[in-house]
Amino acid sequence: MTEIIVRMTFLCVASFCASFVDSIAGGGGIISVPAFLMTGLSPHYALGTNKFAASTGSFTSTINFFVNGKINKKLMLILAPFTLIGAVLGVNTVLQLNQELLYTLVIILILSVGAYSLFSKSMGSTYDFKGLTCLNILSGIVLAFSLGFYDGFFGPGTGSFLIFGLIHIYKFDFLHASGSAKFLNFISNITSLVMFALNGRILLLYGIPAGIFMIAGARLGSKLALKKGSKLIKPLFVSMSMAAAVKLLIDMLS
Repeated sequence: MTEIIVRMTFLCVASFCASFVDSIAGGGGIISVPAFLMTGLSPHYALGTNKFAASTGSFTSTINFFVNGKINKKLMLILAPFTLIGAVLGVNTVLQLNQELLYTLVIILILSVGAYSLFSKSMGSTYDFKGLTCLNILSGIVLAFSLGFYDGFFGPGTGSFLIFGLIHIYKFDFLHASGSAKFLNFISNITSLVMFALNGRILLLYGIPAGIFMIAGARLGSKLALKKGSKLIKPLFVSMSMAAAVKLLIDMLS
């Protein structure tokens, strides 16, 4: 009994921290997935249960960003269906790429995103969105579909890639990019959750308490992001990008 209490306490604290970070800059899975695995769950159940809990947190932070006008509603209505389709295809696709090659490519991409963001003083500092055009809508559709697919079958770094892509395509600042990225990430999360649920890979005994703490973490994190804006989001975004790359490297080597 004592061991179970210790495991659940650890899982809830880790879930709160993961959701807090994820609601601001993405990357919460770096904390939460290992936490579920450390409770003794198999990888499939850990991923499925994590999706259940993470969906509650991403929904909470999405609502906060939405209510405060930091999500481009018109753009999200266009992009969300493509994220959903991509996630469904991703979950149902047998991965053809060599696993080591995939890890290597993602590590290089995440490190590049983090390094560019770190050394670019102007990136995401101002909101220079000029409106929707055929070109940026098409670019956004490609981004939404690709990262929905990627999140469906692999996942690490999805939030970082979404924020980076939205800033460069639409000239959002970090705050608006983070809000819109969280919305799209919620769509891919909930889609993946349904797929895991249909295959019976969710344990509510772990998912419900973790989800409650993720809701609390998301509420606090998104409120802090709205208050502090890009000054808080950018350094945390860079830090989580680098942390994701390091975790992937460790996973690949092990």
